[in-house]
Amino acid sequence: MTVAFRKVHGSGNDFLLVTGFEDEREWRALGPRVCERRTGVGADGLVVSTVVGEASAVLNVLCVNQDGSVATLCANALRCAAWCASLDHGWSTMSLVMEGIPHDAVVEGRHVRVTVEAGDVGPERVAHRHPGEAAPLVFDAVRVGAEHLVALVDDVERIDFPLLVRSLRAREPAAAGTNISVVQPLGGRELVSRTHENGAQEEALSCASGAVAAAVVAARRGTLEAGAGVTVHNRAGTPLTVTAHTERSSYWVGGPVTHVFDGRLDLA
Repeated sequence: MTVAFRKVHGSGNDFLLVTGFEDEREWRALGPRVCERRTGVGADGLVVSTVVGEASAVLNVLCVNQDGSVATLCANALRCAAWCASLDHGWSTMSLVMEGIPHDAVVEGRHVRVTVEAGDVGPERVAHRHPGEAAPLVFDAVRVGAEHLVALVDDVERIDFPLLVRSLRAREPAAAGTNISVVQPLGGRELVSRTHENGAQEEALSCASGAVAAAVVAARRGTLEAGAGVTVHNRAGTPLTVTAHTERSSYWVGGPVTHVFDGRLDLA
């Protein structure tokens, strides 16, 4: 049996998106095989989007990581699912539910923004000595749907990021099962962020929940000038914008979504 899919990416974070929900265990088993970049189609995750409220524009969204685990939140996956739903159903606003948590979405052409809840920042959760750094890197913790560890640094390009991630995951219990980011303030209300997502094999070109975590931590540490909206640059070269929600204690994160190609997955 085969199933149709779309290859889409949100600011470089790429997914295979299918519609119609099946047994989660089957998708978790399929995810690593089809997301493998050498022997599969290649993607950061497999996303399954199912309409559960046609009249009220509500979708259930499952995101399976490259290792077969299920993401508690992937905001770029939500943005891609919202864009595809807009294409299929003509919706410009909708509600997306991931792991039981609802998120609002607004689609304006190729630009899509979704809401993300952010908890309190746990300051200085991890202090990690990294080769080449004069002082330990200090990571704050914040839950943005998923757990994030965020360190502010002077230069994200100077960090041997793959080595840092391996070392943190091997030596620091607090780094197990988390997303890890290093963030460089650029002045004003601009940041540049590098993120390794939990369940991924390599650094993400962008991470929308990581952009929110970066903005929240940078604001708490007083590195952002006053104003509205934070621009978070990423490895893809397509920045994400983080703004506070005007009606409740959450954030909007937005950026472009791009359709790459359509195909069919062999479920045998």
